[in-house]
Parts: sequence; C-alpha cells; structure tokens
Amino acid sequence: MSSPKRRIETDVMKMLMSDYEVTLVNDNMQEFYVRFKGPEETPFAGGLWKIHVELPDQYPYKSPSIGFVNRIFHPNIDELSGSVCLDVINQTWSPMYDMINIFEVFLPQLLRYPNPTDPLNGEAAALLMREPKSYDAKVKEYVQRYASKDAADEADEDSNDDDEMSSVGSYESEEEDGAAGNMEDI
Repeated sequence: MSSPKRRIETDVMKMLMSDYEVTLVNDNMQEFYVRFKGPEETPFAGGLWKIHVELPDQYPYKSPSIGFVNRIFHPNIDELSGSVCLDVINQTWSPMYDMINIFEVFLPQLLRYPNPTDPLNGEAAALLMREPKSYDAKVKEYVQRYASKDAADEADEDSNDDDEMSSVGSYESEEEDGAAGNMEDI
C-alpha cells in the first residue's frame, strides 16, 4: 500500500491534469482551490464556485476538508464560512475515492439532493422543507449574486489576501452580514 504522501501527490496531479481549474496554495499539494460549476438541471446551474480543499496528513484515510469560498444557499453548507457539513463528507468518504470523485460525484450529488434534516444552514433547510419553489428561487438569486464568473474572480482576489476558510463572510459586507465576524470567535 502506498504512503499517504504519495497518494496526495497522485490525487492532486490527477486534479491538475483534469478539466478543472486548480490553483495550489504556495505550491502546497495539501491545500488548493478548484473552480466548480453547479450541476445542470438544478437551481445551482450556471453557478461557478471557488472550492477550498485541504488534505489532512492522514489522507485518504481521513476525508478532505471542503469549503465554498463564494457564498451558496444550501442546507448542508454553512453560508458564512462555506464549510460543507462534516457528517455529509465523513458518511460517504472512503479511501477508495480520490479528489476527482469529490468534484464529479460528491459535490454534484450534495447540490442535487440536499439533506434538510441535518442542516448547517437552518434557514435554507426550513425553506426547502416548507416552500421548495421559494428555496429554488433563493438558490438562483445567490447563484446570480455570488456565483457568477466575476464573483468567483473576486473570491480569487480576496483569498490571496487571507487563505483561511472561515474568511468567506468578510468578502461581501452588507447590512445583513453585520455579525459575520463573530462566528470565527466560537
């Protein structure tokens, strides 16, 4: 069996050679960004997100850390930090998967089939359960507002300043985000 370090190199090389746009952070194979398009035939279609990926030293035996840099409205993704629900990742993760699986299977499935019974975003979960059409409309609004190519490019510029995954809330400051900075203190 190959060492985790070799596996990290193999998986990251596969990502770099794929059709995905991948940007390494400080040439570090364990931290990088990937541009991810919303799956067709979903309210996320047409969206472009910048995904922050961190691979733990124990990868692939321990799941990667995945976070959306630009905002997304989804029950299992924290709106301010962009973190994807760890339960969702850990329940499905297996060392047999590689990073390509995250972007070709896991994330598209997560966006297609949200789980409102185990939410990180309670507002999105409640809206999805009570008013699915309103949920779809709000998702589309977020796609137009935060997941355009321009928004992803802005996220690129902002993440160059601060590569912390929890910095997402500060990149768009509007009155509704006034308390966003306090989440990092928890």
